Amino acid sequence: MASQRQPVTAQRQNQLQTEYQNYKNTLQQLAQKIGDIEQETEEHKLVLETLEPLPEDRKCFRMINGVLVERTVKEVAPALKTNSEGLKKVLDELVVQYKSKQDEMEKWKKKNNIQVVQQ
Repeated sequence: MASQRQPVTAQRQNQLQTEYQNYKNTLQQLAQKIGDIEQETEEHKLVLETLEPLPEDRKCFRMINGVLVERTVKEVAPALKTNSEGLKKVLDELVVQYKSKQDEMEKWKKKNNIQVVQQ
């Protein structure tokens, strides 16, 4: 009779390991996206700081969909500010998603009595 319980236990263990790995992968992907957007936000900030002291009629170049276009500081700065604000909103949303998924994982671990063993 004990031999019949082993496959069910092993199957359940595999299921739990798969669920745990799915949580970890999702958290890792969210963390990667957060890092990418933080980097992009920093780049926008740096460019805006560089353009700030320049005269508005000075020409500058901007990459749009892989094409380098000539514009003026006056034209580029507002677009960069808008993009930067949008990135910050997306970043805030991703951080909320990450925390939510992390909380969900912790509840799941408690519910299933999961203890992570580091090797």
